[in-house]
Amino acid sequence: MMNAALSVVASIPSPTVSYIDLGPLRIHFYALCIIAGIVIAVLMTNHRLTRRGAEPWVVIDIALIAVPLAIIAARIYHVATHPGFYFGEGADIWAVFRIWEGGIAIYGALIGGAVGAWLGCRWTGIRFWSFADALAPGLLLAQAIGRFGNWFNQELFGLPTDLPWGLQIDADNSAFPAGLAPDTLFHPTFLYEVLWNGLGVIFLLWVGRRFGLQWGRLFALYLIWYSAGRIVWESIRIDPSEIYLGLRTNVWAAIAGVVLGAVIFFVQKRRHPGREPSPYVPGREWTPEGAVQSAEDFVDTSAPPSAGVDAQDATSAFPTK
Repeated sequence: MMNAALSVVASIPSPTVSYIDLGPLRIHFYALCIIAGIVIAVLMTNHRLTRRGAEPWVVIDIALIAVPLAIIAARIYHVATHPGFYFGEGADIWAVFRIWEGGIAIYGALIGGAVGAWLGCRWTGIRFWSFADALAPGLLLAQAIGRFGNWFNQELFGLPTDLPWGLQIDADNSAFPAGLAPDTLFHPTFLYEVLWNGLGVIFLLWVGRRFGLQWGRLFALYLIWYSAGRIVWESIRIDPSEIYLGLRTNVWAAIAGVVLGAVIFFVQKRRHPGREPSPYVPGREWTPEGAVQSAEDFVDTSAPPSAGVDAQDATSAFPTK
């Protein structure tokens, strides 16, 4: 009895509310977590890009394309990998559009965001890999913040556990597994991912500074780090998922993420052994307002005229009126 009481006291409670109403407007904490993550990622990426010499806030121009495509692709990926939730007998197809209820997939967001970032970089002249490397730590931190949205929604938890940090889930929650006791605790996979991603942010910042990783290699390490952890957390989650060859869809996606990260890292290391000359592609460089241009463009380096030159042959530095 005492052990059971201590277990409950030491467990992690789930929030009792997932939204607030401000007049006719309902604000979901899930959405707030996603928005907070996006803002943090933009701020960190802007800081890292401007340190490299990029125009301040050029990241906004890229984000205007990348963020919407990331959200759209994330929702499409989730719906495609969970068709039973939205299609078939008894399903509510309109739930496809109720994104505030949860259900955006990180790997879908990465695919859509990558396409949007590539288009944004083409528009602004920023090298795609320069942007990806600048984004990597902030993106991982954004994902950590976004996972708190799953906590508010009481979703995507793991197997039952008697560990003292087990997560409490309301027994009347639609995701609560049938047949289990109402006081059953579950692995807090959201918290595992928050901690793993937080450590990853520290690792990426350190390794990027220590080894000067560029040309997409820091982003490659992001893919490897995040996906390696995702393989573990995904394997203990119990929410419904399509299964292929005995593995959940997102486990296969995480394995692909590790492989893709390794390929990008070693291919880019071989193709680009030196440092990036600029965060801009050649010919698209940005020059700060008021900056002095290159001496080769503006300074006359020829020898001064001799003292014997006739006044009538001399030319004025100013145009005559």
